[in-house]
Amino acid sequence: MNILILGSGGREHALAWAVMQNPKCDRLIVAPGNAGIAMIAECAALDIMDGGAVVTFAEENSIDFVIVGPEAPLAVGVADRLRDAGLLVFGPSAEAARLEASKSFTKEICDAANAPTAAYGHFTDAEAAKAYVRTQGAPIVVKADGLAAGKGVIIAETVGEAEAAIDDMFGGAFGGAGAEVVIEEFMQGEEASFFVLCDGKDVLPIGTAQDHKRVGEGDTGLNTGGMGAYSPAPVLTDAVIAKAMDEIVKPTMAEMAKRGTPFQGILFAGLMIENGQPRLVEYNVRFGDPECQVLMMRLGGQAFDLLHACAEGRLAEARVNWADDHAMTVVLAAIGYPGSYEKGSVIGGLDGLPEDSFHMMFHAGTTEKDGKITATGGRVLSATARGATLQEARDRAYAMVDQVNWPEGFCRRDIGWRAL
Repeated sequence: MNILILGSGGREHALAWAVMQNPKCDRLIVAPGNAGIAMIAECAALDIMDGGAVVTFAEENSIDFVIVGPEAPLAVGVADRLRDAGLLVFGPSAEAARLEASKSFTKEICDAANAPTAAYGHFTDAEAAKAYVRTQGAPIVVKADGLAAGKGVIIAETVGEAEAAIDDMFGGAFGGAGAEVVIEEFMQGEEASFFVLCDGKDVLPIGTAQDHKRVGEGDTGLNTGGMGAYSPAPVLTDAVIAKAMDEIVKPTMAEMAKRGTPFQGILFAGLMIENGQPRLVEYNVRFGDPECQVLMMRLGGQAFDLLHACAEGRLAEARVNWADDHAMTVVLAAIGYPGSYEKGSVIGGLDGLPEDSFHMMFHAGTTEKDGKITATGGRVLSATARGATLQEARDRAYAMVDQVNWPEGFCRRDIGWRAL
């Protein structure tokens, strides 16, 4: 089959790597891709936000299957355009993608499905939002309603911090994403990521992970897109997973179908678990980054078969074959991230790194220039490894990190600390 993956990050490199392990893949194109992806697949310059352009490209290149990586093209309806053109696609419609693109929509769905989540208020006016915060007190969570690349969430320890966050959001700090805000109660517990394939009718859990959102060690500092992750997540026991499926995921999918907007793709449920009871933090409608890296490392070539079955509506007959293993990924980011950072520094030491089913350096924000790999993003690389134990996976991942020669970069040294 000829396969097209849309996206350019570590998630897309991991998806490409897994797809390439599958014998059904004859040709793989990733648009726009990055320097690491270019080492294993063809890369194409393509505006992935332009559904018409993506359809034309897919038809010209005899593409059999399109996998949409990031949330932004899904939110603007690129999957809809592909389906309308008769192309097989993995990823939800724009209507179904509102589960990520609008926090208030998700809350409305949770109310209708009776799914446990944080109490909340939804505001289009700063003064009303501040009045709500003063009534509720702190700590409290302030979220930009729309897509903000994983950064539009402020956990305010004081009422003053919450008011400042409200001013920032309505003041345009997150662009259009902050034109409306959702304010939620602060939930206690341990957070974990739960991934479920949905084909509009059936659902199939395909793994758990835990990521590290804060930039600093000990989970301190600003929120980022994620500084590392590991899989499986010990807090997501079989009992908690069963509860999450019965109380959160299945009722949500039933409500979406009832509304005439069935969900097809990967549903990433961020869960807060306290005393064995899961509550929904948020939904994402694509694989997480860096969680995708550890999931793909563990799934390997079968990942493609699962995504293909999902797109064709064959999930009822699909099975996941898990090894009793662990994976960890450590993100190398540019100094200054998630604030401002320099671009264009050269990264050395990548040539001698092992690349096999136990080790992979996935690229995120990289470009090749004059034969050298340069850093062009905030999160730049994901050192990803698999082992029989989490400690073994950790040791392999950090051994890869230590071979990289990049003075302009940094990483957290404590990924996996909750489990280890």
